[in-house]
This record gives sequence, structure tokens and C-alpha cells, in this order.
Amino acid sequence: MEKSLQKFVLLHLFLVSIWLSGCSAKPENATTLPPSYPIIQPIYIDTVHHNNYVSSIQSLKNVELRARVKGYMEKIHIDEGEKVKKGQILFSISSQEYHGEVLKAHAQLKNAIAEAKSAELNLENVKTLVSRNIVSKTEQEMAEAKLAALAAKIEEAKSYEDACKLRLSYTEVKAPFDGVIDRIPNKIGSLIDEGSLLTSISDNQSMYAYFNISEKEYLDFALHLKATAETNEVSLILANNREHAYKGQIETVEGEFDDQTGSIAFRAIFPNPDNILRHGASGKVRIRRKLKNVMVVPQKSTFEIQDKIYVFVLDKDNVARMRSFTPKLRIPHLYIVESGLSSEDRIIYEGTQDVKEGMAVQPETKDLQVIIRQLAQN
Repeated sequence: MEKSLQKFVLLHLFLVSIWLSGCSAKPENATTLPPSYPIIQPIYIDTVHHNNYVSSIQSLKNVELRARVKGYMEKIHIDEGEKVKKGQILFSISSQEYHGEVLKAHAQLKNAIAEAKSAELNLENVKTLVSRNIVSKTEQEMAEAKLAALAAKIEEAKSYEDACKLRLSYTEVKAPFDGVIDRIPNKIGSLIDEGSLLTSISDNQSMYAYFNISEKEYLDFALHLKATAETNEVSLILANNREHAYKGQIETVEGEFDDQTGSIAFRAIFPNPDNILRHGASGKVRIRRKLKNVMVVPQKSTFEIQDKIYVFVLDKDNVARMRSFTPKLRIPHLYIVESGLSSEDRIIYEGTQDVKEGMAVQPETKDLQVIIRQLAQN
């Protein structure tokens, strides 16, 4: 009985092993196809490259208006943020004291003129007496000296009167040019000391944008301008990432590089008829460069290993091989190739994260021109 049971178990195990081996066996004619990937080839195109540089926006003219005399603020003729014209009265400072000084100076001038007139008459009399030999020549010289001294006194009095009138004029603070008024820290009735800040005024009809670029970028920029007929036209990207409505022009470049940063400062000027730009604002100056007949590959096709950029290139047997290349510039969605690739290379367009070196691939050719148009629409 036990022997029969053992034979039955052994037979059962033998049959099961045969069945399992039969299930796991593959037909001799079964084959596994390699995975398919979209394939593109680099192409040459004309495109545009933009470089953005952080900039500081400043008015053409921005000056502080300070009191030239001491007194109480009698009247404020304008408001903060208001546009004013050259010569417009902005502030009035108490002027009674300075009016008094002008009157006093005028009186001193009249007194000096009267004294000089008396001395002039005296000189004429002395000359008559000298001609008759009644008095000596010395008396005439003394009279002439006294008249000269009084003439100098008149000039001094005139100068003092002019200085008093000038100080009186300082009690009315006027706009030095057309502009926009900034904050007004003092109110009516405030005691104003000489030199106190009254406000600032900015000429915002056009605005300067200052920005720094590296030495390499400066040289590339200069050579590009020399080699092409392009102008110095630039754009301004505002803090809300919108472009200023008016194009600007690069006006000037500083004479030397900064030793600390290795950069050099540029200055561009932008029209501001809508008065959108204000002194002290920030933005980005965008320099636009046209690029002719440059080779491009999609950024999606690339991957980076230890600061080098790679793509997977298919060989004649459709086997993926890693290849590094040198990018010249990076533009939206694309790399501009400097070296390392040719227009004959077949490159895996996407899915590179799943591809391994030496992996066989079934290529699906895609048109890079069509892909670029689709990327531009996104």
C-alpha cells in the first residue's frame, strides 16, 4: 500500500514538471521587436536670440529741491505726483524778514548815492578854488579821494541790495525744469531750515536704463554689430513681465570694466510719453540678435552628465550611442549647436530617460521643422 502511494506521488510530480516545462517553453520562431522612438535630424534655421539684463531705471534729470533760506512754510502750490512746468512756483516760505532786509539795503544805497552827490559838488567847488589859487592842489586830491570812496560805497550798497533781493527770491521755490513732483515731507506751517529737503523733481519724458554685461558678452555684442547692419535697438521688460510699449536705443558704454565684477555698464534711453516709467524702478533690458543659418536640436532630446550635454545618436544598425556636443546658445525649446553634431545624425527626440547605451531602437522619423512650429505655439 505504501509503495503504491509513493509511486503515485512520484508519477504525479513527474507529470506536473513536464506540464510546467511545456508552458514555459517559447516557440522557436517567436521574436521580440526593439522599442520604437521618434527620431529627428538637426536642421539649419534663421532665428532670434534674446538676452535679458537686470537694469536700473532713472530719469534723465532727477534733483532734490532744498530750501535756500530759513522760515515758515506759508504755502504749498502743488501736490505729490503732479506734473509741473519750468519756472512754476512750488513753495512759498515766509518772506517778511527778507522784505525788510531789501528795504534796509535800498535805504543804504540811497544814502550812499546822496553822500556821493554831495562829495561831487564839493569837488567842483574845490576845483574852482584851486583854479583861483585860493586853496592848494592837495585839497582837490582829498576831495577826489573822498568821492572815489563814496563811489565804492555805492557799489557795496548795490551788491548788498542785490544779495537781499536774491535771498527774498529764495522764499519762492520754483521748478527748475518740466517734471513730476515726488513726496513732500513738510506741510504748511513747518519751520524750514536752510538746506531742508522740500521735495524731488524728475524729468520723465525719457528714461535711462543702466545695465551691466560681462566682458565676453560685450565682445560678442560689439563684433555682432560690426558684422551686421543691425541697430542698437533694445526692449525693456517691466517688473510685471510686460514689455514697455516703446523701443529704446543703447546710447553709451562706460570707458572701463569693473575690477570686482568683470562687467561693463551700458546705458539705454527709452521714450516715456505715457509717463509709465518712474525714477528708481527696475526692469530688464532685452537685447535682440538675429542669427542666420544656425544648427539647432530640441532641448527635449538632450540630457546632462557632469556639466556636459549629450544626445542619443543611432548608428547604422539603429543602436543608440551617447554623444556629447557643445551648445553655443540656448533659446526657447532649442539648443544652437556649436560643434559635435551634424545634420546627418539621427537623434532620439524624446524618451531619452528610458534609453540605454547600446540599446537597439526602432526609429520613427519626425520632421524637426514641424516640431519647432508646434513648440513655438505652446
